[in-house]
Amino acid sequence: MAETGVFEKYRAYLDVPAHTKNITLLEGSTPLIPVPRLAQELGGGFELYVKFEGMNPTGSFKDRGMTVAIGEAAGRGARAAICASTGNTAASAAAYAARAGMRCVVLIPQGKVAAGKLAGAIAYGAQVLQIDGSFDDALALVVEISQRHPIALVNSLNPYRLEGQKTAAFELVDRLGDAPDWLCLPVGNAGNITAYWMGFRQYREVKSSGLPRILGVQAEGSAPLVLGHAVDHPETVATAIRIGRPARGEQALQAAEESQGRIIAVSDQAILDMQRRLAQEGIWVEPASAAGLAGLAHSLSRKEIDLRGKQVAAVCTGHGLKDPDLIASRMSAPAVLPAELAALEDAILSAQAKPFEGQAE
Repeated sequence: MAETGVFEKYRAYLDVPAHTKNITLLEGSTPLIPVPRLAQELGGGFELYVKFEGMNPTGSFKDRGMTVAIGEAAGRGARAAICASTGNTAASAAAYAARAGMRCVVLIPQGKVAAGKLAGAIAYGAQVLQIDGSFDDALALVVEISQRHPIALVNSLNPYRLEGQKTAAFELVDRLGDAPDWLCLPVGNAGNITAYWMGFRQYREVKSSGLPRILGVQAEGSAPLVLGHAVDHPETVATAIRIGRPARGEQALQAAEESQGRIIAVSDQAILDMQRRLAQEGIWVEPASAAGLAGLAHSLSRKEIDLRGKQVAAVCTGHGLKDPDLIASRMSAPAVLPAELAALEDAILSAQAKPFEGQAE
């Protein structure tokens, strides 16, 4: 069977115009990775899976929505697309616009976007412009210019973005046989949590599957949905969720309430700790991607949720290569050895080295 992207695979469930084109890079079908050791570290007694969206073509979940948003725009004859971004949307919009033969313009807040994401947008040929302001300022500008000129807005305000992103919920149900008991994920502009809830509700209607409880997680320095008001100067190491005025904030709160879940905030340190723990499972994610699991760990440590006998899926939204700056800035240079066996043996078999499996401590 030929590989397909999410548009072709789930076309029957997507509410999109007939003119929408299939502009695909074969996104979707991302791995659902069991992490029993991490589940045990968090207290045990439940199944834990990581939905690793960093395995999409441009390294983040944004590709699911972008294939549909760009496809719709291309189908109605649009020749240019525009977005505001903290990084992942920029790279995704640029890639899919390039695939469609469209021009792409990206606005980013000055100095607030990880180099890996910025490089991606440039590599795909986008015109990248920085503004002296926040993401929220950039979003206001692209909305205004898209209303004045024939440029397709492809931020998550675009409803077709959510149509594509909801396919991740379909994949979870198809893979597990039903919805998980809990879904935990990061919350920035709130499009993804909104899309997942749309997808789960739709599959319940057509396939009689269940509904998960949703745990949405923000960073403490960028937590408008937890604080109950906008944050004018959001700050967090998790650049992908550094957003003070979520475009889909009300829908995110509704999703949490309807699912009998919650939206919480965790510290940057908790996010970075979970990023390291995931890496020990062989899963390298950008800091924002670790927020959902950091929130799960926080809730379990405070006994705010009971997961005994439950099934939990955690969405990791972007690959670690998208935002390696923190790790790169803190790592020391690897040791330099002479090209001699004795030096190698001394380095890896010394008392200070980590023992091999089965070797006596």
